[in-house]
Amino acid sequence: MSKEHVDMNVPVIEMRNIVKRFGDFVANDGINLTVHKGEIHAILGENGAGKSTLMNQLYGLLKPTSGDILVKGQKIDMNTPRDAIEAGIGMVHQHFMLVQPFTVTENIVLGTEPVKGIKLDMATARKNVVDISQRYGLSIDPDARIEDISVGMQQRVEILKALYRGADILILDEPTSSLTPQEIEELIGIMHNLTADGKSIILITHKLKEIKESADFCTIIRMGKYIDTVDVDSVDENDLASMMVGRKVTFQVDKPEQAPGKVILDVRDLHGVDYRGVEILKGLNLQVHAGEIVGIAGIDGNGQTELVEILTGLRKGTRGDATVNGVSIFNKSPDFGFIHGVSSIPADRQKHGLVLDFSIEDNLILQNYERNPFSRKGFLQRTPIFSHASQSISQFDIRPAGSEKRPAGTLSGGNQQKVIIAREVQNDKDLLIAVNPTRGLDVGAIEYVHKYIVHQRNKGKAVLLVSFELDEIMSLSDVIDVIFDGKIVCSIPGREANENDLGLMMAGGKKE
Repeated sequence: MSKEHVDMNVPVIEMRNIVKRFGDFVANDGINLTVHKGEIHAILGENGAGKSTLMNQLYGLLKPTSGDILVKGQKIDMNTPRDAIEAGIGMVHQHFMLVQPFTVTENIVLGTEPVKGIKLDMATARKNVVDISQRYGLSIDPDARIEDISVGMQQRVEILKALYRGADILILDEPTSSLTPQEIEELIGIMHNLTADGKSIILITHKLKEIKESADFCTIIRMGKYIDTVDVDSVDENDLASMMVGRKVTFQVDKPEQAPGKVILDVRDLHGVDYRGVEILKGLNLQVHAGEIVGIAGIDGNGQTELVEILTGLRKGTRGDATVNGVSIFNKSPDFGFIHGVSSIPADRQKHGLVLDFSIEDNLILQNYERNPFSRKGFLQRTPIFSHASQSISQFDIRPAGSEKRPAGTLSGGNQQKVIIAREVQNDKDLLIAVNPTRGLDVGAIEYVHKYIVHQRNKGKAVLLVSFELDEIMSLSDVIDVIFDGKIVCSIPGREANENDLGLMMAGGKKE
């Protein structure tokens, strides 16, 4: 997609020499940022580099230890988000802040509802929401309930919420981390619609391909320090990756050829319903062998979520069977599956992967806290728990910004993901189910996670990989199973796959 020509002369945001300390920890160390009207400006950095901390200061959620923030040339003290909103700044957080039972319109106008006399004027609110949606090509149903719409649509609601409050500067924090490829393409189109109308966008992301497709400029920060600001057209993805992590990054996954072993996971004629009670799995069959990575490629909503939840004991299937090493795990508890060889990296790290109020060290032993050496005669043994956490933090490059005893909820999204991956890989079960395992991770961390997934496969473990990243599916998978309308419609060797054929089959077509 071509980028619009925009006026770069008027800075709408200047952040000068921003320093943010949390006790002895320096999250931002003298960072500068300049953003102009009509510009998409990417902020690139590793997990824990300080990107979200920087933007939380711009939005008034945190106050800088030192440094200045200027909006359209005026110095502003951002003490609260209300100060940012009044200055024309809106922020779409990585984890959405929506009321699930409310409608789209009710969420957008919440706190700013128009009134007619003493009554709420929801008809006017609805009309205003529709007008803004149509103006920028957001295409939302104003009457749908949040709990019934996709993640991509929920994100559009968050964007609309900011626009409804008058934002002309939008901060998008990891906006594509949970989106399908089609939704990502649509979001980039929406971003260009916004900048063509004079809006400015600050894009926090790890995804180099999306920076190249959407951004005009990119500011790179590393370990809390400013590295450089570059014209995106003047650099390639390798340049960006090297500046971000401080070394050359290998995008190619080194995966030696090996013959698959015995069948570990065997799923036969699996049927299941979604949250509405509508049948979504319609006789799905698949197998994963020892020493093999099987990737599931498909558009979101074709049964991937229900398949994984049935295999991990979070949902009941209606009929069929699933066995691990010949033992049926169909409609058994999560603990039963774990005992009989199943570990999993869940799609939603905060809902199913972590207890956010628990410490990092306790999250690393969630399934094993009753077992030796972490427990003895019913009492937790803090010394081995601490030792295990310290080793895991070092081995998996988890950056806790302080102590192993910090709550997991205080970590960046990428570091939360690393905690889950460290725990599940170290559980060393015969079957690893990995759902979007690199969601929210930077390229350096992605390289690391891919290495561990392939290491599991090389050790003779079976890996079921469910990912919306086709590049990830194609680079890691020995076999790619395409899911459509609740069934596996095609199974092809990973080395023979290409994006065009996969995209066609994912949409229900046939390989040419």
